[in-house]
Amino acid sequence: MLTLGLSGHYGSDDVDLAPGIPRWYMHDAAACLVADGELVAAVEQERFNRIKHTTKFPVAAIRACLDLGGVGPEDVDAVGYYFGEEFSDIALNTWYAAIPTLPARTTRQVIQDKLHAEFDWRVPDDRLQFTAHHLSHARSSFTRSGMGEALVVVMDGRSEDDSTSIFRGEGDKLEKLATYSIAQSLGLFYMSAINLVRYGFGDEYKVMGLAPYGDPAVYRDVFHTLYTLHDHGQYELTKGTVDMHLVAATFRSAGLWPRRAGEPVTQQHMDFAAGLQEMLETVSLHVVSHWAEATGLSKLCFVGGVAHNSSLNGVLLRSGLFEEVFVHPASHDAGAAEGAALEAAQTLGDRPARQPRMRTASLGGHLGTRAEVERTLRGWSDLVEYERPDDIVTAAAGLLAEGAVLGWAHGRSEFGPRALGNRSIIADARPAENRTRINAMVKKRESFRPFAPAVTPEDAATYFDLTGTKADHEFMSFVVHVHPDRRDELGAVTHVDGSARLQVVDPGTNQRFYRLIKAFGELTGTPVLLNTSFNNDAEPIVETATDVITSFLTTGLDALVIEDFLVRRRDAVLPALDGLVPRLRPVTRLKEEWNPRAAGAASVRHVYLSCTDGPRAEVSSPVFDLLRFTDGASTLGALAERHLAGPLTDAVREELFGLWQQRYFSLTPQALA
Repeated sequence: MLTLGLSGHYGSDDVDLAPGIPRWYMHDAAACLVADGELVAAVEQERFNRIKHTTKFPVAAIRACLDLGGVGPEDVDAVGYYFGEEFSDIALNTWYAAIPTLPARTTRQVIQDKLHAEFDWRVPDDRLQFTAHHLSHARSSFTRSGMGEALVVVMDGRSEDDSTSIFRGEGDKLEKLATYSIAQSLGLFYMSAINLVRYGFGDEYKVMGLAPYGDPAVYRDVFHTLYTLHDHGQYELTKGTVDMHLVAATFRSAGLWPRRAGEPVTQQHMDFAAGLQEMLETVSLHVVSHWAEATGLSKLCFVGGVAHNSSLNGVLLRSGLFEEVFVHPASHDAGAAEGAALEAAQTLGDRPARQPRMRTASLGGHLGTRAEVERTLRGWSDLVEYERPDDIVTAAAGLLAEGAVLGWAHGRSEFGPRALGNRSIIADARPAENRTRINAMVKKRESFRPFAPAVTPEDAATYFDLTGTKADHEFMSFVVHVHPDRRDELGAVTHVDGSARLQVVDPGTNQRFYRLIKAFGELTGTPVLLNTSFNNDAEPIVETATDVITSFLTTGLDALVIEDFLVRRRDAVLPALDGLVPRLRPVTRLKEEWNPRAAGAASVRHVYLSCTDGPRAEVSSPVFDLLRFTDGASTLGALAERHLAGPLTDAVREELFGLWQQRYFSLTPQALA
C-alpha cells in the first residue's frame, strides 16, 4: 500500500488560513511517502519555502515526495494526517469564531480542497485518515527502530489532550499505558522558560548548548519550587508555571531579570540554563525510570520534540536503564507525518512486514544530475568559478587539512533538523578557534554554541565514550563524553563540559562522507571532522543547488564542494549583483510608513516578513524604490536604470547584499530565472 503522510497547517506560502496564526501553531510541516512500510521519501516544507519551522500546508513537500517516488497522486492509496479529526475541527472552529469572515469548513474539507486545488486530486473520505498526534509519533519511532518490543515514550509540547504518552510496542501493535496532562508539559515549560534569557520557540537547542557553561546548583532550589516528584513516575509542575510570567516572577525574586535585546549573555543566564536543563533531565528520567521498571522492557524508543534534546538523550543512554535506545532523526512534528502515513495503512488493513532499523535520513531531494549541477554553476559564472577534480574527496580532504572551511553538498537531503553529511558545513575538528571562526563567519551566532564531530565507526570508541548502551549514533542524537585524553585534540567540537553531540558515519549509508573523514584522518592523524548544518542564521538547511550556491556566496566559506565540483567565489561579487534577478519571498512585504510629525513629513521605510513573525529591516529609499518594481524577470541593473535613473551605486549594492544575506529576497542569474 502506498500512503502519504502530512503535517502542518493549511495556509499557502504567501498567506495563512487566518491572520494572526502564531509561527509555532501546527509547526514543522512535512510530507512523507511510505510504500508497504518502507519510507520512500520524506521532506519538510521549510526546505522549499525557506521559512524555518513553517506551518504552511506542505504542497512543495508533497510534490517532492511524489517525484522521488516516481508516482502521481492517482497512485496513492491513502493520506494520513498527524492529528485527530475531532481535535483538528475544534481547533479550526476557534479561528472561525474569532474571524467571522472566514468560510467555515471542516478539517477534512480543507485538506481535500487543498489537494484538489494543487494537484487536481480528489481524495475520498475513507482514504483520508486522521491519527492521534502521539500515536503518529510513536508509530514512526517504533517502526523505524527495528525493535520487536520496546517502551515507547512520546514527549513534546502537547498533543490533543496530553504532553507525554507511554506505549508498549510489540510486533505491529502499540498499547497506550499512560498519559501526562498538558499542565505537566515539560516541552511547553522549557519553551516558555527560555524566554527569560531572550530565546523562544525553535531556540531550545541554543539554551541546551548554553547550559554546560553554567552551574545548575546556583538556581537548583528555585527550580525545585517549580515541580514536585511523586511515586510511580508521576510529577506535577507548580500550578501555572507553563505561563512565562510566573517563571519570570519566581526568578525575579531570585535576582534574575529577563534578558533584554542587545544585552550580553551573563553567568546568571548560563546558570539559569544549566538549572533548567537539569530540571528537564531530572523529571524526564523520573518518568522513564518508572516505566522501564514497571514494564521490564529493555529497549526504549524516545520521540517527540523533547527527544531532540540530545543532552537529555545522553543522560538516558548513560542511565543503564536500557540495552538499546532509538531516537528518530525527525522526532519533531515533521516525523509525525510518517507515523500518520503508517497508521493510515494499518487502519485500512495493510500489515507490512517488520522493518529493519532505520540507517539513513537521506530521504529528501537530489541536487540534480552532474549535467544539471554544472548547468546551474555555469549560470552563476559571473560570481563563481569551478573545476572538477579527478577525485573530489581527495581534493576536499587536502583543503580541510590546510584549514579550509567547506560547504559540502551531495546526494539526497536529510530528513530532520540535522545535516548528516549531505548538506553540511565541514572543517578540521582540532583547532579550538574553528568553533569561534565558523560561528562568526557562517552562522552569525553566539560563540557558546557547539559543533558536532563526525567520525568513522572504527575510530569512534577511540575518541568518545559510547557507553554500554546500543544507540543510533548515525543521527547526531546523543551527547556523549569525549575521552579526557582526546579533548585537547578535538578542540573545535569538544564542549566546555567535555561532551560532544556525536555522529558516527556508516560507510554503508554515506560512502562519500565516510571516505572524506578517512582521507582527512590519513593526512592529519585525526579521523574526525567538524560537521554543522549548511545554512546561515536566517534560513533552514539548504535543499537545492541554487540554495547551496546562494548560501555559499553569502557566507564566509572558503570553498564549496557540490557533487563532483569544487567551487570558489570570484573576487568581484558586489558588481556582479547587477546581473541577478531579484524575487521577493512569498512572505516578504514592502511597507512604507509615514510619520506626519517628523520634520518635512519624513518617511521611514521598512522591509519585513509577514505571517512568520520574522525580522524587520529598515531600508534606504533607493532600495525601497528598486524592490517595489521587481517583476521576476528584470535584473537589478535593469531595474536601477529604469527606476533609479542610473546605475546601482556601491552603497546600494552593499545594502542589497546584506538584505540578501538575511533572505528577504532571492537573487538568481538571469539565465536561470
